[in-house]
Amino acid sequence: MPKQASVWHPDVRYYEVLDIQTPSAQCDIIGGFYFDLYARPNKRGGAWMNGFRAKMRSDQHDQKPIAFMVANFTPPIAGHTAQLNHDEIVTLFHEFGHGLHHVLSEADHLTVSGTNGVAWDAVELPSQFLEFWAWQAQALDMISGHVEHGETLPKHLLTALLDAQTFQSGLQTLRQVEFALFDLKVHQMTPAPDAASIEHLLKDIRQQVALLPAPSFNRFAHSFSHIFAGGYAAGYYSYKWAEVLASDAFDRFETEGIFNATTGQDFRKAVLAVGGQVDALDAFKRFRGREPRIDALLRHQGWQSSHRTSTQQDRRAST
Repeated sequence: MPKQASVWHPDVRYYEVLDIQTPSAQCDIIGGFYFDLYARPNKRGGAWMNGFRAKMRSDQHDQKPIAFMVANFTPPIAGHTAQLNHDEIVTLFHEFGHGLHHVLSEADHLTVSGTNGVAWDAVELPSQFLEFWAWQAQALDMISGHVEHGETLPKHLLTALLDAQTFQSGLQTLRQVEFALFDLKVHQMTPAPDAASIEHLLKDIRQQVALLPAPSFNRFAHSFSHIFAGGYAAGYYSYKWAEVLASDAFDRFETEGIFNATTGQDFRKAVLAVGGQVDALDAFKRFRGREPRIDALLRHQGWQSSHRTSTQQDRRAST
């Protein structure tokens, strides 16, 4: 629900999230979102979610969570609606997943509210999980249309989009494995390695993992800010592990319906609401009723074509 609020730029919008299930005539406010989505001069690049204020409640105080969602998407031109490409939509869904994790928290203590206290190898679960809706025909038909006459995405273009989703997914996975192994091994080295040792380690790992050789002048490690300045030290593997969790979680939606309200409420209560109060693996098992499995990831990556769910079969048949 859009609301008036002080903003730092005319493009910024503020929304309040309301609990429509409350019996009161005026729905309770759950939290708030600031959206600063469009590129402009002198703005920091990239896209991210920041928790401006976390949920906290005590006898004297009831603080609602507020999140910033910032991106550099294609801005509207000459008064027309912004025309986002599909990569931007995927990014929007990703960061909104982080935002939901922050805003829908029901934890009352700051140290475990929202993403606070969540195991690092599960903090990307809600974000990567929400990306799946950006690849679903039902969802795309709801949020997109031809700029002039509103027609939904033609079937042949949807098919091409879905086919391109898994293009070179194996190479992308090898890339993540390479980065994760390098991260773990460089942080195990004692004493602390110098630049030459770090470069030698990365070359050894590439010889074991990479299919495409890197040029001799490549100095990727110099710019790997995720693990040297971004908080992912010895934790970069969490991106791939979160993909396992996200794929397996979405597999339940594929079986029960991607807009099944009961399934959505189960995910909210089991994963999004608990913050760091519950061990991440226990939270996942509450939602799935079992340990995580890799089968859904293999299927979503395009490496396993058998045992498709009825939802996927219907989607392919419709295209």
